Amino acid sequence: MSAAPDTAVPLPPASGAWREGDPPGRRQWWARATPLALESERELPGVRLAYETWGRLAADRGNAVLVLHALTGDSHAAGPAGPGHPTAGWWDGLIGPGRPLDTDRWFVVVPNVLGGCQGSTGPASLRPDGRRWGGGFPYLTQRDQVAAEAGLADALGIDRWALVVGGSMGGMRALEWAVSRPERVRSLLLLACTAAATAEQIAWAGVQVRAIVDDPNWRGGDYHDASPGHGPHAGLGLARRLAHVTYRSEPELQARFGRAAQDHEDPALGGRYQVESYLDHHADKLVRRFDAGAYVTLTRAMNAHDVGRGRGGVRAALRRITATALVAAVDSDRLYRPAQQAELAAGISGADRLRTVRSPHGHDGFLLETGQVGELVREVLGG
Repeated sequence: MSAAPDTAVPLPPASGAWREGDPPGRRQWWARATPLALESERELPGVRLAYETWGRLAADRGNAVLVLHALTGDSHAAGPAGPGHPTAGWWDGLIGPGRPLDTDRWFVVVPNVLGGCQGSTGPASLRPDGRRWGGGFPYLTQRDQVAAEAGLADALGIDRWALVVGGSMGGMRALEWAVSRPERVRSLLLLACTAAATAEQIAWAGVQVRAIVDDPNWRGGDYHDASPGHGPHAGLGLARRLAHVTYRSEPELQARFGRAAQDHEDPALGGRYQVESYLDHHADKLVRRFDAGAYVTLTRAMNAHDVGRGRGGVRAALRRITATALVAAVDSDRLYRPAQQAELAAGISGADRLRTVRSPHGHDGFLLETGQVGELVREVLGG
């Protein structure tokens, strides 16, 4: 028999975005003085990036490291959950005294991406006239997001990063940094990413976007002031379920769950299998801490990713990179397959060979295998 729903669980807010008046946590903010010119030939006024830092910037400003998060990450890469931060740092094992990104030596900067929902300008943010952007938020590309991050670097007085590192969507932006601003990147670490989104990756992502925009509570993207429980939670939850399957590996899911039913539930009577309960759990977590509009905006930006666009193709673009580089694949990744990282390693003159992170966890291995990733960080930084 199926378990009765827990009616004590509060309804999720229409959006899980950080809003003015919420606890700031460790965030700092930088605001751009002028509108940002976008690749689409539109302009985005009122641009603001939330960011967090660890360590101290050296007098010569040569010890700065830029860490770029993946799709549903944010600026809170290290530290516990708490007011303003619904989850603990997503790379906590890498950042701190004595850790691979040793904050006694390095000044670590982690911005929330433009178009995101944890303090940076995105669909849940207010326009200069006081209305929420909602469905009127402009289309962004990775290049637009890096242009905003370059403004933050300028404001911090950082002319050149000692390291730019990112995985998945963060790896796309790290790559764009190294191609578009090679003089500003001394070393580069790319994890589980690609030079250009493939048809299959666009297809998976497109289904996720469709799940959200077809939700009746999407309302053309203008749902942010709806009452709890009336945001596009069904669509965002379905998008998260679809994405999470691609983030993990089939052998891991089989080993963890097999065909087992969820406790006290019978699939023959409408109950769930354990793997379905697992996906439901991750969907519920995301709708409470993320924004559906940001998910759509960032997913579309990932689909637009093509480092060779307007640059003579991927090979010509990769030849622009002057940084010392390491490129690493997760061996069980079925979303960004190792062959795509091999293409990057072969095309970047400063990368000697493809490195492999061995993990049963699939694409998420770049987040979970902090020991192996930490060794790559130490290597690219010179110990």
